[in-house]
Amino acid sequence: MHSEEVLALFRKMVEARRFEEKAAELYTQGHIRGFCHLYIGQEAVIVGVAKNIKYLQESPLDSVITSYRDHAHMLTLGVDPRIIMAELCGKEAGCSKGKGGSMHMYSKPLNFYGGNGIVGAQVSIGTGLALAHKYNNDGGVALIFYGDGAANQGQVYESFNMAALWKLPAVYVLENNRYALGTSIPRAVAGNSLINRGDPFGIPTIIVDGMDVFDVIDKSREAIDYARSGNGPIILHMDTYRYRGHSMSDPGTYRPRSEIEQIKKERDPIVKIKSELLTTYNVSPEEIERIEEEAERLMKTAAEFAINAEEADVGQLETDIILS
Repeated sequence: MHSEEVLALFRKMVEARRFEEKAAELYTQGHIRGFCHLYIGQEAVIVGVAKNIKYLQESPLDSVITSYRDHAHMLTLGVDPRIIMAELCGKEAGCSKGKGGSMHMYSKPLNFYGGNGIVGAQVSIGTGLALAHKYNNDGGVALIFYGDGAANQGQVYESFNMAALWKLPAVYVLENNRYALGTSIPRAVAGNSLINRGDPFGIPTIIVDGMDVFDVIDKSREAIDYARSGNGPIILHMDTYRYRGHSMSDPGTYRPRSEIEQIKKERDPIVKIKSELLTTYNVSPEEIERIEEEAERLMKTAAEFAINAEEADVGQLETDIILS
């Protein structure tokens, strides 16, 4: 991979982290209300997978859907951070006109279908997106992100069953950050592993170091190619970690501080790619610092835009609704 490509990956990961840090700041200041789930620590997953999304000219062919931990997905796919931050603050300039907030981001031009507030619901919706790709024979793949908590939901396995039966072009991206809300894998998962959950349906699983963007790129390319070639669904098991609590209202006291610090020291995805840039690609520390400073300024500008933007009009409550 050329140094410019790696620098672009680094930039996206740093921007995602700085965005989430700024969102946390706005939340504590009262500018963001309701729920807010941060992605800090997991940046390599979406940045690595997005590297393999297929485009037709300037438009994405593949579809993406995720859970309520969705800010970094929107940002990585190319949405202006000001628009995302405005949505977080309930402003009309937001990507969902201020009605979705943190948990319900959406971008039709980018084939990004959310942001879904119901645990595991995006897996069923994403399977429907995969069915649409197959029905339309357009060559697209549905990339369906879900967490280890959702992996215990029944609709996930109903979706697996249909996807396998119909050989749908679905890539199920399990972002296993070890804690479903506040419950660890050993306390919630029989057998203490989620790796073999696709086995009864004949769905293969690829194990990925979700804290290493290069591993994510390589293995997600393999999975996407597999699904796009008509082989049916596949699971990417991302071994990742979140540094913050489940949401901003979660202090995360169920895990020792030493565990978080150890992950930061040994596996942080941004530290890893920064080390690669300095040693393997001979990028100067000054260039690294410049990118970090630019990301900081970009998110500061996004926050200022969101704070000063117009509040969503109450009349918006009656728009974008289909009445039966």
